[in-house]
Amino acid sequence: MGKPPGATHPAPVREETRRWIEADKRHAWHPFTPQQAWTDADHEPLVIVRGEGPWLWDSEGRRYLDGNSSIWTNIHGHAHPAINRAITDQLGEIAHSSYLGFANPRASELAERLCGFFPDGTLERVFFSDDGSTAIEVAMKMSLQCRMQSGEPERHRFAAFADGYHGDTMGAAALGGVSRFFERFRRFGPEVDFVESIDQLDPDGLNAVVIEPLIQGVNEMRPWPEGMLAELRAWCDRHGVLLILDEVMTGFGRTGTMFACQREQVIPDFLCLAKGLSGGYLPLAATLTTGRIYDAFLGPPENAFYYGHSFTANSTACAAALASLDLFGAERTLERLPAKVDHLKNLLEGLASDRDEVVEVRQCGLVAGIELREGRGAEVCLRARDHGLLTRPIRDTVVLMPPLCVGHDELDRAVRAIAAAF
Repeated sequence: MGKPPGATHPAPVREETRRWIEADKRHAWHPFTPQQAWTDADHEPLVIVRGEGPWLWDSEGRRYLDGNSSIWTNIHGHAHPAINRAITDQLGEIAHSSYLGFANPRASELAERLCGFFPDGTLERVFFSDDGSTAIEVAMKMSLQCRMQSGEPERHRFAAFADGYHGDTMGAAALGGVSRFFERFRRFGPEVDFVESIDQLDPDGLNAVVIEPLIQGVNEMRPWPEGMLAELRAWCDRHGVLLILDEVMTGFGRTGTMFACQREQVIPDFLCLAKGLSGGYLPLAATLTTGRIYDAFLGPPENAFYYGHSFTANSTACAAALASLDLFGAERTLERLPAKVDHLKNLLEGLASDRDEVVEVRQCGLVAGIELREGRGAEVCLRARDHGLLTRPIRDTVVLMPPLCVGHDELDRAVRAIAAAF
């Protein structure tokens, strides 16, 4: 697992690694991590120090394929010169300024670019925030306030799908269907109906339906039936219910199109984006909505949407996002995806047929979940490190979601690593 051609960064010495780990165990608190086990004296976490393309290096010089795109964020690879240059150029002008009462060039350009992916008269407005959870919070609060200012205050309930995941802030957590994460907080959030199918939806008093289009992420990478999203859009239209699409994971090419909703020609009332928006470089989120929703906030000052963050529309993050969008054209990212998707499909089908440990393989674009027999997911991911692959399981499902720049040889290597880890 040596360095690729052209790599010139020396690995830090062992003593420095030990110092970083000790400082981490004394002072840091990691997300979704049982800290008792993390800080155990026998546990030695990897310290990631460098990335290039789809590869990562730890502080001991070991190289790994980034098998889950650094928690589903990276699109074009690490240290991409075009995104690096865009960030550096922006830093030469200004890193950040307030978006409250001011505009900035990069945010204006990015809002225009994002709306340009959809037909005129549909998704026309962009509200920037920081991450996927806040993109969902924005959609929730906007939809509720829109109802209040449109003479429909009784429509305040939300509907979400069982085993879905929409973020960890209090409002977004209320939509989460994974009991292990959210049950203890549910009573503090808005009223939410959890359903398993469209047939279970009750339009009475319903404000909005929230869904991860095409495939649920934290629910062990489970795709929806083909056509379900279009059917849901039609149901919402019949009953005057707003549709919120959580494309935090599925956006920016993951499913084969720029946005998952485009696979079924669906346009939502709210489109929530984050993770890959900046290419996986910097925290940035966006909530797109329609002119009809926006118009409900016009009029007297009390109609304004009083919500925002200190780093809303950060210029440096917006510059990274613009460079990332440019790369989709310059590198023909979407055009090159079908061959990679087919190659991964063939590899995973071979893995499933050869290995009794595999219960099921689920795939949508370059998003894949390999469900293993009970109790194997975490162990296989840990052992895969010895074979040059970094990823994480969801329960007993091994996630494989590499950056879109991944090549066929690297996909081969990833699946071989999983097989070897058995």
